[in-house]
Amino acid sequence: MAVTKEQVESTLNSKLNPSHLDVVDTSGGCGASFKVEIVSEQFEGKRLLERHRMVNAALVEEMKQIHALSIAIAQTPEQWNKQKAQTSQATA
Repeated sequence: MAVTKEQVESTLNSKLNPSHLDVVDTSGGCGASFKVEIVSEQFEGKRLLERHRMVNAALVEEMKQIHALSIAIAQTPEQWNKQKAQTSQATA
């Protein structure tokens, strides 16, 4: 059985306790493929590569069935809030 968006969300929620999580199914009916935006305090003090490894490690069982995983955003809450503030200033 193929991995679902809900399974990916559930696993990331339980293992990384994100303050923001957006999982998009990008498979288009061709294998399991997902795009992830995740914001977690657990990323504090970690480099981007380490954060990506944490996401992959959290999804170790699901990755056996996932064809492609794109981690678009892996930020700390502070980085996320700063980015949102900059974006809102730019559109104001």
